[in-house]
Amino acid sequence: MKYVLLHDIRSVHNVGSIFRTADGAGISKIYLSGCSPTPLDRFGQPRKDFIKVSLGAEKSVAWEYIDDPIKLIKDLKKEVKIVAVEQDEKSLSYLELKDKIKNSSTLYIFGNEVGGVPKDILKYADYIAEIPMKGDKESLNVSVTAGIILFSL
Repeated sequence: MKYVLLHDIRSVHNVGSIFRTADGAGISKIYLSGCSPTPLDRFGQPRKDFIKVSLGAEKSVAWEYIDDPIKLIKDLKKEVKIVAVEQDEKSLSYLELKDKIKNSSTLYIFGNEVGGVPKDILKYADYIAEIPMKGDKESLNVSVTAGIILFSL
């Protein structure tokens, strides 16, 4: 089983795009936490801006909003490898990670577009993975990063 946790991702377009990518990559469930927008607005109605990007993937990929991402991670850690995607002194190239998690159930954690995955969440990761950057820019858009990670691992 493959899961995704989107924590504090502000952009509805990024989250919708990740839903669509997750559908194509065979993700079992997406967990949303913090300020990450859900496919439904505060009145429980489908968000048109979300659906425009996700193309209905919120109907084909199970999802749940959770209040406490650390509790989720602790609960899932018994059954899955936890992979936080973040630039950190402990991170390794995602290319080195493939053999380490092969055939494992995995929770992939993606964080805020500016601040990334918070340290209080990173400390629970079995692995911290990053995409090595060769140009002047330090990182990729979170939805692009999710696509690379979910399809390569």
